[in-house]
Amino acid sequence: MAQKFGFGIVGCGMIANFHAMAIEHIKGAKIVACYDAFAPSAEKFAAANKCKKYDKLEDMLKDPAVDVVTICTPSGAHGDPAVKACNAGKHVVVEKPLEITLAKCDAIINAAAKNKVRICSIMPSRFSPANIALKEAIDSGRFGKLTLGDTYVKWWRTQQYYDQGGWRGTWALDGGGAFMNQAIHNVDLLYWFMGEVAEVAGVTGLLAHERIEVEDVAAACVKFKSGAIGVLEATTAAFPGLLKRTEIHGSAGSAIVEQDNIKMWEFENKLAKDTKLLEKLSGNAGTGGASDPKAISYTGHMLQLKDFLKAIETGGQPLVDGIEGRKSVEIILAIYQAAWTGKTVKLPLVKDPKRPAKTAKK
Repeated sequence: MAQKFGFGIVGCGMIANFHAMAIEHIKGAKIVACYDAFAPSAEKFAAANKCKKYDKLEDMLKDPAVDVVTICTPSGAHGDPAVKACNAGKHVVVEKPLEITLAKCDAIINAAAKNKVRICSIMPSRFSPANIALKEAIDSGRFGKLTLGDTYVKWWRTQQYYDQGGWRGTWALDGGGAFMNQAIHNVDLLYWFMGEVAEVAGVTGLLAHERIEVEDVAAACVKFKSGAIGVLEATTAAFPGLLKRTEIHGSAGSAIVEQDNIKMWEFENKLAKDTKLLEKLSGNAGTGGASDPKAISYTGHMLQLKDFLKAIETGGQPLVDGIEGRKSVEIILAIYQAAWTGKTVKLPLVKDPKRPAKTAKK
């Protein structure tokens, strides 16, 4: 990478550490600054990463050494710092989800366009070798007519997980539960694989956790614009936590990816490269955060950040820009609307769905 990039981190909690590890492994990239509204978090992060700590976001955004701002705040607090960073002329990386409402997503996208800066929404699962192979097989027509696309995220989160930090499990800052927080990566993958969603039906429940407002179990049925059908399941109430799983089926092939491991790869027209692919990608599955949110890898973040920096250098578009990052948020909000109203919801959404007044903590 010819250009040097200085990163400024906004929000110095757990996920910021994964960004730090990713940036550390990118030649030409370096964390130069950080800010957190909770000063002790910023101090700890600054000491660990040998960067400058700022007491005010506005001051960090004035730092000429900061080229890229990474937003690692709670989900419902992405919008304000992201827009401010765009207005300051910085390129912006936003942890998933891009934001928790379409209005806030659009504010970020519009600010980036207005200031001619680039943004990306973190979706590292798109950079998994198994998922890339699956996408290439779809795009090359190996599945024939796509018929079914399913994804399952059956994870486990303890009550302590939700009780820590105060924002988890709230509509205001988490924006949703198992779908918006944990399964959004797989919602994004299913859209990436199967194409635009035409309509959704959904159900949600809060069954196994206390003192939270959002769902810990949910399921949805979706119809894609192609006519294909999909099923999505998400939960943080499946002990001990299973590996996430995606299935793609068509008239000429079927494939199943479990975590980063190919479990099935069968096509009507077999290719010589299939054997090597299976040898390479048929035994790589880790736990991937199924029971421990700290068990994820930084590798996907690193690959996505490399893609983003390349886009900045070349003037191209990153694989997951703001518009792409908005897609999964819209699908999940449509699922919530379907669950709240008991009706099928068509996409695109005209506006953000209105949440029922009765969403008190269990």
